[in-house]
Amino acid sequence: AAEAETIGWPVLIKAIAGGGGKGMRRVDAPDAFADALASCRREAQAAFGDERVLLEKYIANPRHIEVQIFGDAHGEIVHLFERDCSLQRRHQKVIEEAPAPGMDEATRRAVCAAAVEAARAVDYVGAGTVEFIADASDGLRADRIWFMEMNTRLQVEHPVTEAITGEDLVEWQLRIAVGEGLPKTQGEITLSGWAMEARLYAENPASGFLPSTGPIRHLRLPGNIRIDSGVEQGNTVSPFYDPMLAKLIAHAPSRKSCAAKLADACRKVRVWPIKTNAGFLARLAADPDFNAGTPDTGLIERHGDRLIAESAPQDSIIRAAARALVSGDPSDPWTALTGFRLNAEADDRVAVQIGDTVYRIDAAQSARDGIDIVLIDGEQVIFADGDAWAFRPLEASHATHHDSGGEGVLLAPMPGLIVAIDARNGDTVRKGRKLVTLEAMKMEHTLRAPFDGVVSGLPAPGKQVHEGDTLAVVEKEE
Repeated sequence: AAEAETIGWPVLIKAIAGGGGKGMRRVDAPDAFADALASCRREAQAAFGDERVLLEKYIANPRHIEVQIFGDAHGEIVHLFERDCSLQRRHQKVIEEAPAPGMDEATRRAVCAAAVEAARAVDYVGAGTVEFIADASDGLRADRIWFMEMNTRLQVEHPVTEAITGEDLVEWQLRIAVGEGLPKTQGEITLSGWAMEARLYAENPASGFLPSTGPIRHLRLPGNIRIDSGVEQGNTVSPFYDPMLAKLIAHAPSRKSCAAKLADACRKVRVWPIKTNAGFLARLAADPDFNAGTPDTGLIERHGDRLIAESAPQDSIIRAAARALVSGDPSDPWTALTGFRLNAEADDRVAVQIGDTVYRIDAAQSARDGIDIVLIDGEQVIFADGDAWAFRPLEASHATHHDSGGEGVLLAPMPGLIVAIDARNGDTVRKGRKLVTLEAMKMEHTLRAPFDGVVSGLPAPGKQVHEGDTLAVVEKEE
């Protein structure tokens, strides 16, 4: 805490063995430091087996630039240009690209040379990534880019480097490991076109990006780009591992065409019933600020409202679902699902139930393109722009709003482990008070008091809970 005061707020707490945003918190003021430090240490211990952390100055509106390097056992070291990994959420990379937009040749030479020298200073052998933080408030300049860390391995985003160089980095790694020299000299490595990679996660953007777990009953990924995937249809997504399902990698002659290709691919993702961020990725790749070529690590946070779709479907989705329910013979009143009367015009609206909500809509209007309807294990599911909804005809027994547990009842949003309890049964708590910390998929999720009241029903730390379990009850004070 004393060192944080010396550095100056805001500071960043980071797990020394960290990666992927795990064990990392931004702290803006002294009164939030102790809680953030404890949470970072727990998360670091769970993810890496090492609770130690470091502090560094937090740079506002930074860009994350990294350089791919390779060294062999004969003293030769080369770089394969840079990647821009600035599009992040909670310090986790979402979309990566190569090369970095807005980087001129002089700055590229300086940054890549610095990465090579860092590797040479430790006689590095193998694949590595040298990472930098850039203050891009005045564009990318070599004197405003600082060394951050080095990852001594291939990174998740290495396919974008493979795409722009035409090199197989896994083959390079294996050849170097058996003692061979580098496959190419620095002058033989060239850069061609633009590449982007989107990380497809099992998570629900509409509910704060909570992880989504369970069986994958339907999985269709686009076929016009490179896909690196670790799951198949029929697999189960558990709460014990990172939620990444696949990587979608696009390559095109220009940045604009590459972003359009990636957005189109994300719209074609079909996953059910697991929730994914595919629709969010599609909107992000098509976002005007991203396409302007000046991404920074705060872009997603600033524009979350336009990037995260509402949980309620749009009229075009409802209309397509309604049309799928209408009989092939609209003149048959018994199966058309539309209302009819002997002494008035027919009611052409169709009642369709999506989730727990009933919609009445005119199904006669044509639905837009890009919408697929699939029957999955007897359930009708509609896919559009990377998002998905199940639908069915109106059923009175299912038409009421689902009760999530009642006012003041905090339910587990996913399976996980209780790692911290910050109150005692019978305590009087204020709205927003942290009550329970749940760990799932190596990340911590905090449940807070929804209003002032008395808390009860708190579980014990170390308890494994299931989705929907009651974790606390807050009763309003009289």
